Amino acid sequence: MRAEAQAHVDTIKDALELLRRFLDWDRALRRLDELNARVEDQALWNDPKQAQAVMRERRRLDEAITATRAIENELSGTVELIELAEMEGDEELEKEAVASLGELARRAEADKIKALLAGEADANDSYIEINAGAGGTESQDWAGMLQRMYTRWAERHGMKVELIDYHAGEQAGIKSATLLVKGENAYGYAKVESGVHRLVRISPYDSAARRHTSFSSVWVYPVIDDNIEVEINESELRIDTYRASGAGGQHINTTDSAVRITHLPTGIVVQCQNQRSQHKNKAEAYNQLRARLYERELAEREAVANAENATKTDIGWGHQIRSYVLQPYQLVKDLRTGTTSTAPGDVLDGDLDAFMAAALSQRVTGEAVAVEDVD
Repeated sequence: MRAEAQAHVDTIKDALELLRRFLDWDRALRRLDELNARVEDQALWNDPKQAQAVMRERRRLDEAITATRAIENELSGTVELIELAEMEGDEELEKEAVASLGELARRAEADKIKALLAGEADANDSYIEINAGAGGTESQDWAGMLQRMYTRWAERHGMKVELIDYHAGEQAGIKSATLLVKGENAYGYAKVESGVHRLVRISPYDSAARRHTSFSSVWVYPVIDDNIEVEINESELRIDTYRASGAGGQHINTTDSAVRITHLPTGIVVQCQNQRSQHKNKAEAYNQLRARLYERELAEREAVANAENATKTDIGWGHQIRSYVLQPYQLVKDLRTGTTSTAPGDVLDGDLDAFMAAALSQRVTGEAVAVEDVD
């Protein structure tokens, strides 16, 4: 088998192995049988909420199992076709079969990622919070670039983006911003972006044209609905109001309509200023707080399961998850998975799929990769 075909086969087999491992194949088959039996039980339909949850789990599990079996069958058939073409010396047939194998490899990767998005809140909309690190204008400009990057990523996937909170930088960029991304699996994809992001470039704000390193943090948490209960004690909240700020237009008010809520036990702070009404801003900030507390609970569960701490870190050196180098060479490198891109312009324009896919896969395998940061 030619090298190109073998590379496709290896990619497909790796995807299948990860899928089976993620699903816990034998357990998944038993669980699907159990869910099918429950669906046949008329008593289930007396509780619409429970029935909806069962049907949702059944659909996701059935789709993952069906897709895995289909890829396995198609892989076997295509490999046999290539071997037959090689035996008969039919180069045209072999070429077509290899092309089919390449398409199957792409489909296997897509199905793998879709199956990995089966977490409790993965299907939900998502908040993406961006904060500039120390460094003044440099870091604030970098935070603004990240805001654009995630906006472009969401738009590439047909998602809608709303600016919930915005604090402009003193000369350029932003001090902080919170985006609300609405779309299927928005949180499932974006959750792996939480962490510190590092930029290395020749500063456009340095008259001496020196290289600067800037840091900004990204924090991702899911939008939650009324079906998810999060207990909040009103006495543990501090609520402050202030005038909205920004670059003008809707971000400027003459009244104290912006709202900031601090959850005293955890120190979590959320704020909203995109509405003219203080009441609406308070309701949105409260929703953000519920989402942050829920995400905190999910992180604690994952930390226990993986025996590692998944909490926020300082916005600075040693904590970054990804480095973006624009000068003197062009490279983006993920320090968790080793995934790289030599086209940082494309990455900063929202081409994040390869980085997200690798990070999602790593969550399943749990395999740590020794990756050196770039200079």
